[in-house]
Amino acid sequence: MLWLALEFPRLPLQALASPSSPSAVVERGRVRVADAQAAAAGVQPGLRLATALALAPGLQALAADSGREAAALLQLACWAGRFSPTVSLVPPQTVLLEIAGCLRLFGGQAALLQAALAELQAQGWTVAAGVAPTPLAARWLAAAAFAANPEAAAGPPPLRNTNTAELVSELAGLPLTLIARVSHWPAAASARLAACGCRQLGDLLALPTAELRLRIGEAPVTDLLRAQGSLPDPQTPFVFPEVFSQRLELPGRVEVAEGLLFGAQRLLAALAGWLQARQLLLRTAVLSLEHEHRSEACSRIPLQFGEPGCDPERWLRLLREHLARRPLPGSVLALRLEAEQVVAAGGETAALWGDKSGGEGASACIERLRARLGTAAVHSLTLTADYRPECATAPCEPLLPATAGREASEAASMARASASGPGLGPMTRPLCLFAPPQALAERHGVPHWRGPLRLQGRGERIESGWWDSGEGAGDVRRDYFVACNPAGQWLWIFRAADGWFLHGLFA
Repeated sequence: MLWLALEFPRLPLQALASPSSPSAVVERGRVRVADAQAAAAGVQPGLRLATALALAPGLQALAADSGREAAALLQLACWAGRFSPTVSLVPPQTVLLEIAGCLRLFGGQAALLQAALAELQAQGWTVAAGVAPTPLAARWLAAAAFAANPEAAAGPPPLRNTNTAELVSELAGLPLTLIARVSHWPAAASARLAACGCRQLGDLLALPTAELRLRIGEAPVTDLLRAQGSLPDPQTPFVFPEVFSQRLELPGRVEVAEGLLFGAQRLLAALAGWLQARQLLLRTAVLSLEHEHRSEACSRIPLQFGEPGCDPERWLRLLREHLARRPLPGSVLALRLEAEQVVAAGGETAALWGDKSGGEGASACIERLRARLGTAAVHSLTLTADYRPECATAPCEPLLPATAGREASEAASMARASASGPGLGPMTRPLCLFAPPQALAERHGVPHWRGPLRLQGRGERIESGWWDSGEGAGDVRRDYFVACNPAGQWLWIFRAADGWFLHGLFA
């Protein structure tokens, strides 16, 4: 097994998304965690608030919010489903992933780490990572990576050796104070180790296990054995929820729609991980905006997709289009993202040589057009059971599976017939129809449109619609012909009781 530990040392602060810096979370009069600017001024966890304010006079002291911390850890657990189906949580700020079976999917350990940490950095998280054959050793290495370089913790960590036998030499240099803090060892045990001159984990590993258990207790020795792999260390698996519905409180009142994108990005990333873990694809979702005043209705932004998918970047582009054309009715305090319609994920057909076509694809293009122009402005056509050309088609949802059935095949055959050229038979139809049909001039009994028209073949009589006379197209009695003018243009015309009319053009 191979475990990836993601440590979020500033999660209590970043879950609040404090907009100002320097800032710190204060609990019981002492600093619990500080941001980068406050840490640079010397503010460290455990300091009294008065001392922290003396070091950083502009420090913003924030109260801890356990509810937001739990919600943030839940979002990160759902996000982790993109990289591994085996996820465990170690509250209050650690996510464990078992990645041994996923390395080949991502192209190796380095590629997986780079992708995961890049996504977390884009979401604004400070993260430190550690990789080891045991979960506890991975947690220790992650904590050591942050302690060594807090500001570069978001970068890719060095690759750890996956051999358990060589893990001991890698853990030997870790300071005991850090291990005691991560594993919550009793203060008495840490004091005894310091009195004995043990400063690093290697000093502790050199001592006999039985005598060490008598002097510092059972828990620290058990942790040592679990970190080395000598004792099993089972982890409680995170159970991904049956339904995705997550809420994110914003750091303050948001007045501009563009200001919602950063918070929505975290929710969309969590949704993508949830879908990946449950082997589902998203068809529709709803982003609800909770406003400051209850008198203002909760705004709902529906996200409808031309085809089911699991791409958070594509969702974010579509949401940006919606927000660009939607004025906010009031200040927004929180967001809630809900997955409304999901479908089971099927297999994907890869390209022969492994290459992918460029561009965003037809479905993503249609989604963005509908977001800009409105849902009703972009649609497809489906055939209806009616002989009248005006009533033979109806608008439908674009790129739906229903269009791939019999109606789509009939429309394709008609399109092929019209593309091959008119005059192929009485069922030839143009792709372009005029609404309403245009009246044609008639000279000496010959219809004219940019010159005299020459009829091609026999006509086709359409006589239908007696049941809705006076409504829509109404009762139709026409003789249709394919005609050609001197410029070589092919037309679809008909003769009715009141003269000749142009109804369509062939491409």
